[in-house]
Amino acid sequence: MPPKNLKSRTTADRKDSDQVTFEIDGHAVRCSRLTKFLYPAAKFTKADVIEYYIRAAPYMLPHLKDRPVTLKRYPDGVTAQAFWEKDPPSFTPEWVKTFPVPRHAGGPDIQYILFQNTATLVWAANAATLELHPFLHRVPAITSPTSIVFDLDPGEGADLLQCVEVALLIKTVVEQLGLQLFPKVSGLKGLQLYLPLNQPSSYEITQPFARSIAQLIESQHSDLALSEMAKAQRVGKVFIDWSQNADHKTTVGVYSLRAKTQRPFASMPVTWDELAEARKRKDVKSLYFDAHAPTPGWRR
Repeated sequence: MPPKNLKSRTTADRKDSDQVTFEIDGHAVRCSRLTKFLYPAAKFTKADVIEYYIRAAPYMLPHLKDRPVTLKRYPDGVTAQAFWEKDPPSFTPEWVKTFPVPRHAGGPDIQYILFQNTATLVWAANAATLELHPFLHRVPAITSPTSIVFDLDPGEGADLLQCVEVALLIKTVVEQLGLQLFPKVSGLKGLQLYLPLNQPSSYEITQPFARSIAQLIESQHSDLALSEMAKAQRVGKVFIDWSQNADHKTTVGVYSLRAKTQRPFASMPVTWDELAEARKRKDVKSLYFDAHAPTPGWRR
């Protein structure tokens, strides 16, 4: 069946309920194989994925606007092989906006897709794009990030609640500098913290800054956190990944679905009070947001 949320806002040719063309944002978006299970264990179909991204669009698109995005596609669902896609696939419609970005290794520019409207989200979802990974910069200023990110990744034996502990330590340091930090859960086991920048900057400035914060936390709490990538040292600890602050790296987007589990969890913004309460109650389940459930309250 076609996604429910499309019925009242689009027109469609419904001769075949598993292959439908919708009119969205003035563009014809052809969707097919809508009943295919992309999260089989949860019985979450491609139609469900499309509907989720339509519900998320008003909150998600302001974050994605003008940002180059790498797609992670799962044509046969989360239990099968996936692949990353930077350049638009051959079947990309002409109306999908792109922006050329030079390759570090040379060669033709990468034509990254820009998600400027709901139609592009629906088209990408129909192409089995479950995860969207934007850059920290907006075009055309591709060397100027708009925020700093701390990507908290728990090692073996650590969990999301330990990430919360580390996040609260970073928050204290950042606030002492007169800055603000905004958290979101990754939709998996981790947590990302975003520090918005209110003036132009560069990755040459933001990455060393993030690294210095990570090293400070490690020096004060070496039993809990570390700032280097060696997996052998990460058992029972949280890795503060400062290296994401680079012009060639992406981080999973806010509200993006995740595809490493059998359930359609989303990377969702959370409040500091929610994190503190989850830590107090040791309630890790409250920090997972299932796209199959009723909308858990969108946060801008």
